[in-house]
Amino acid sequence: MINANSTREANLLPYDGAALYHGVIIEVSAASECLRKLLTEIEWRHDEARMFGRHIITKRKAAWYGDEEYSYTYSNATKRALIWTPLLLELKTAAELATGTTYNSCLLNLYHNGTEGMAWHSDDEKSLGKDTTIASVSLGAERKFCFKHKTSSEIICTVLEHGSLLVMKGATQTHWMHRLPPTKKITEPRVNLTFRTMLPQ
Repeated sequence: MINANSTREANLLPYDGAALYHGVIIEVSAASECLRKLLTEIEWRHDEARMFGRHIITKRKAAWYGDEEYSYTYSNATKRALIWTPLLLELKTAAELATGTTYNSCLLNLYHNGTEGMAWHSDDEKSLGKDTTIASVSLGAERKFCFKHKTSSEIICTVLEHGSLLVMKGATQTHWMHRLPPTKKITEPRVNLTFRTMLPQ
């Protein structure tokens, strides 16, 4: 089902970090089955953020899983990790085999269609440590994904395929932001799993 030994690996960033795109590591039928299960089995909740004194609830939904009940704070909101499902553990193992890195948690995002996206940000929270490695698995609708350098403002974009793996590592979070631009052209859902390593709490 999962080809964790894919030899396709390209660094999308020209400098100051590494964003290694492995391409599709999960065959189409298996990836579609994973998507179907995740849509129904995950305890999805609308994501929340506190910005400029306002409490914002997004259309996008999110979920946070891990080895322990890790607390994770971003956008001034805190989540507490749920215990892994069997499918999430299988996908975590695939990501670990493909990247040679061990992960203890996963933040999932559900975009119901293309009108839901993610603004420019870096995954540079102190709880993740410096120069952390994040393995991002995409399931569902193919979506454009962009990086923007914090100093030069150079923008690099690619399309993340159904069943694909993108690995951000090294100084990427220090020097680059990333986003998922919204689009009215996409009507199908996308689930993104970002496997992470939380520091001891």
